[in-house]
Amino acid sequence: MEIVITNDDGWGTPGILTLVEEMRKLGNVTVVAPDSPRSGHGACISVNKPIYLHEVQMDNGQWTMDNGQPFGSLTVYTTTGTPADCVKLAIEVAMAGKQIDLLVSGINHGSNASVNVVYSGTIGACFVAAEHGIPAIGFSIDNHAMDADFEPMRKYIVPLTQELIAKGFAPRQLYNVNAPVGELKGIRFTRQCLGHWQKEMDPHIDENGETYYTLTGEYINDEPESTDTDIYAMQHGYLSVQPVSIDLTFRTNNQE
Repeated sequence: MEIVITNDDGWGTPGILTLVEEMRKLGNVTVVAPDSPRSGHGACISVNKPIYLHEVQMDNGQWTMDNGQPFGSLTVYTTTGTPADCVKLAIEVAMAGKQIDLLVSGINHGSNASVNVVYSGTIGACFVAAEHGIPAIGFSIDNHAMDADFEPMRKYIVPLTQELIAKGFAPRQLYNVNAPVGELKGIRFTRQCLGHWQKEMDPHIDENGETYYTLTGEYINDEPESTDTDIYAMQHGYLSVQPVSIDLTFRTNNQE
């Protein structure tokens, strides 16, 4: 199986390295990832802007992890583009002439549950894969720290991926997988929780006395009593698995 891995935190972060380790158990892995963080880019693409693609050179043909353990050979490309650009480059350049059997994005440092799925570069990459008929799974953990502990979710990555592949992907479908911090009680298939952000713009004054803003915010769960949502599952210690479609049509009850 030919697997392409990307993310929105950039190549070399602990999340993507963990995902590469696990996906190599399922097939041949090629990495096409941003050369620096691209969080919050959604499915943004680089229009009227050059995109560079570079193959990363290894020492003696091998990667060595931060802990000194050998990682083995691996084909890695970094790009100046967005996660969505990475998938397009993988399809048309890095993997040109080859069938991509699976696109996996993450592991993102930070939750992509609820409305965050709209903003997520991690899931934005999966949207592009789904557009092209490539099965895609995005993995995230509710921890923004670079030293986030991925071990509790690690044991679920390969079995869950195998289960989703066995179930099959509907046309233009992908999966958004989110883990809470800490030990997991199991897996729950969920739906996107209705929620929104407020108090998002934090004002500051620069050295010239001009006001500028940084993005922050407080997440509000608009349906805290619902028990079938991704937020509920994560709050109760479960790995949330949410089916997602790139078909954004809103259908009323009387529509087919």
